[in-house]
Amino acid sequence: MRTEGDSWDINTSVGSTAMFVAAARALAGRRPGALAVDPLAEVFVRAGGGEWAALLDGELSGHPLSQPGFGQDFQQHQLARTKYFDDYFRAATAAGLRQVVILAAGLDARAYRLSWPDGTVLFELDRPQVLEFKRETLSAHGDKPRIDRREVPVDLRADWPTALRAHGFDPATPTAWLAEGLLIYLTADAQDRLFETIDSLSASGSWAAVEQLDQLPAEAVAAMTEHSDNNAGAEWFSLIYNDPRTDTAEWFAAHGWTADRIGLRDYLRAHGQPESSVDPNEGPSGLTSLVTAVRP
Repeated sequence: MRTEGDSWDINTSVGSTAMFVAAARALAGRRPGALAVDPLAEVFVRAGGGEWAALLDGELSGHPLSQPGFGQDFQQHQLARTKYFDDYFRAATAAGLRQVVILAAGLDARAYRLSWPDGTVLFELDRPQVLEFKRETLSAHGDKPRIDRREVPVDLRADWPTALRAHGFDPATPTAWLAEGLLIYLTADAQDRLFETIDSLSASGSWAAVEQLDQLPAEAVAAMTEHSDNNAGAEWFSLIYNDPRTDTAEWFAAHGWTADRIGLRDYLRAHGQPESSVDPNEGPSGLTSLVTAVRP
């Protein structure tokens, strides 16, 4: 259960969700015609060792990610948002943006696997233990950033704008922001403060991309926490804040940005992906939206 001021590394609490997501991306990327492929996801999972490596080797048939319902749905979820945000960065840099900020970067390896225009600077914000694990794991694998990547080791509950500026961030330069898989780990008030800070640091021409999860209804909570074959759902639910919150697209639109939103399952259908077998009201993917906002 979350507590005020709680802490974590890559193997505990909120940090452990990054490994779970990486495992989902690695497994999903093996599918024929996968919507997106993140070849570095498996590098992280192998580095995690133990059950993570066993999962990739097909030795944990009872693992939640191996289940035909939740597991397949969650894998598709990761492929959809990976492609959406990969394309977002390609579009933002094609539009001329050269400053990128990834909030709660976790095991996001876009600095290592995407192509970036010369002169682009990418800031990754997360807890120091998480950033260290990523850097050391990819370095040991022989991977180097394809961009001027700058680590900003900071808890987003602290004064992260000051830390960001200290690493060279320029608020007068248009920025491409990313908040992927972050909002649900913030209280509703903290989410609004995050948006306010992004708005205050964004010059004209800035972009923001956000993954939003609507409040889970009682039946979804019951489905995740009561089924004995889905203990991961109960553990995940204990880490999030499932409270009513401001709609992301509406917030940015009300503050002068142009915002577009698409439901994750609508996005999958638009890309010809198979329908999920999980009830839209009983799993996170059915309540997830992908949002892009642009400041004129």
